[in-house]
Amino acid sequence: MTDPAAAPPRDADRLLDAALLHVPFDGMNARALAAGAADLGLDRAYAEALISGGAGLAAAYHRRGDAALRASLAANPPTGRFRERVAEAVMRRLSFSDPELVRAGAAVLSLPVHGGLGARLIGETADAIWDGLGDRSDDLAWWTKRATLGAVYAATVLYWMGDRSAGLADTRAFLERRIEGVMRFEEVKTRARRLPGWNALARATTGWVRAPRSAHAGGRS
Repeated sequence: MTDPAAAPPRDADRLLDAALLHVPFDGMNARALAAGAADLGLDRAYAEALISGGAGLAAAYHRRGDAALRASLAANPPTGRFRERVAEAVMRRLSFSDPELVRAGAAVLSLPVHGGLGARLIGETADAIWDGLGDRSDDLAWWTKRATLGAVYAATVLYWMGDRSAGLADTRAFLERRIEGVMRFEEVKTRARRLPGWNALARATTGWVRAPRSAHAGGRS
């Protein structure tokens, strides 16, 4: 059997492509992976080492979309008001996904045993968006921004999977309403920061919180 550690970088990509062709018929699971491996003539154990099970397949597909988004935002950053840039980034991320494949992946990642992975993947997407929009926060804001956007993104994905409107106009409107709600909350926080003693309280309670050490160094911890 070929050693996965010495595998050509393209093998995992090739396996992902081949397995995804079987997902509409077999689901996002080990059967799709096995069928994809057979199509490529890959040893099954080697294929399982490259991508493990349905959750691994769903994660690999999700992370491919994040990588495409990062490249897109770097090559063509969104313009306009901040909320418009956020909405554009989210809509771009959706454009790199197929609703049927996302639905199949969600069925796997929604299982309790994979709940942690599903939450982490949403966080990675939020991180990709904030990074692409130039966020340089390194304290508690790093975490709150990603948690807030992650919730907006997750809700938008659920809406998008059932949207049949022309040009996803309904999804865009739904997303803009969610962002508007977040912006109102941010305005309340901004006013609170002007209250006497707020800065001292913030330093005492959350001043120790920092972003992951690799957050602005090209990687993630």
